[in-house]
Amino acid sequence: MSEEKSKVFLFVDDDQQPVAELTTPVQFELDTRKLTDGEHTLKIVSKSPTGREGIRKIKFFVRNGPAIAVEGLQDNEVIDGVLPIMINAYDKGNQKKFIITGSETPQSVPSWLWILLIAFLGWAIFYSISNFSL
Repeated sequence: MSEEKSKVFLFVDDDQQPVAELTTPVQFELDTRKLTDGEHTLKIVSKSPTGREGIRKIKFFVRNGPAIAVEGLQDNEVIDGVLPIMINAYDKGNQKKFIITGSETPQSVPSWLWILLIAFLGWAIFYSISNFSL
């Protein structure tokens, strides 16, 4: 007894030609290396053996290029004067070996840590003066 199965057609963005035409159930590997960085849409069109169609769209973001980290400026931030900004861009490489150099973004010491350190040092000096007399 042969069972007719549904077919699915996979489209990326607004392409007229499907990326793949597959019979369900299926596992599919989407190669994002061929896509530009940014927002994309995967459109899945299914056709049942009786000819009925179903459509599902899934939005996703591709980031194959080097990651960009920015410290000192955020989206929609109001600024004035001279603003120090730290920018780092790093790639994940070929994923067969791990390269430490440049793989982490250096960050400045947070201001709350400086305040905590100054408060602790102030308390330590006060404690030393009040409890130890020469």
